[in-house]
Amino acid sequence: MNKKEIEELIRFVSKAGVSEVSLEQKDFKITIKNSVKQVEHVVAAPAIVHAAPLAAAPAPVAAAPASAPAPVAAAAKGEDTSKYHTIKSPMIGTFYRASSPDKPNFVNVGDEIKQGQMICIIEAMKLFNEIESDISGRIVKVLVDNSSPVEYDQPLFLVDPS
Repeated sequence: MNKKEIEELIRFVSKAGVSEVSLEQKDFKITIKNSVKQVEHVVAAPAIVHAAPLAAAPAPVAAAPASAPAPVAAAAKGEDTSKYHTIKSPMIGTFYRASSPDKPNFVNVGDEIKQGQMICIIEAMKLFNEIESDISGRIVKVLVDNSSPVEYDQPLFLVDPS
């Protein structure tokens, strides 16, 4: 099974509304668990692997960064977001705002960004993929908590292109 087939299977499971699907072939096994807000997945080459809930562990880490932009987020809720450009995840993985916990975030709410500027990292299958902005503008809102799982095409940032 290749990456595209796995991504299609995960999208199908999330849209079908089932809670768990396991698929086993001779050289690997994949288990996809679908909870209320996220899709968790584990892929293993000959070993059998069981997916564990990912939301419980990162909650304390995500709470501190989320508290800083709260006033801006509250103001943005009342605004019309149709004038903003949405930067979406190009892959399934884990979203990181900084290269390591002791480093500053790549971008914060209010930062001016340029097209091609690195704005976050998405870890997929132990590979850290640098995600670049596809537009220049100002970050209005970060839509995902640090260390959270993200799906393909999930909105990550709102950017004001003006």
